[in-house]
Amino acid sequence: QPRLVESGGGSVQPGGSLRLSCAVSGIPISRYSMDWYRQAPGKQRELVATITRYDGELYGEFVKGRFTISRDNTENTLYLQMNNLKPDDTAVYLCHINYNTVIFWGQGTQVTVSS
Repeated sequence: QPRLVESGGGSVQPGGSLRLSCAVSGIPISRYSMDWYRQAPGKQRELVATITRYDGELYGEFVKGRFTISRDNTENTLYLQMNNLKPDDTAVYLCHINYNTVIFWGQGTQVTVSS
């Protein structure tokens, strides 16, 4: 079964950038759609971005061209490039995969945007 490990979170000022990574072991990610979600304190978990099996990209409405999801099949790693970060982007960011009808999550990485 897959194991997902996120990294790359941190604290940035508004307008800053971060690149999140999700290293996957146990399965080849090229065969699956994968997603980034986020969860802020007191709020429901929400979908940030999806990359489909055929590398199509889908984004939450709030992204508005600021984030880019990608993957490196050689490194078996999912990425989320986040630019022009806003305080409302503060949350724990988690990668997610539906593997043969079973959902797997990483442990999450904290992103904090404040001045």
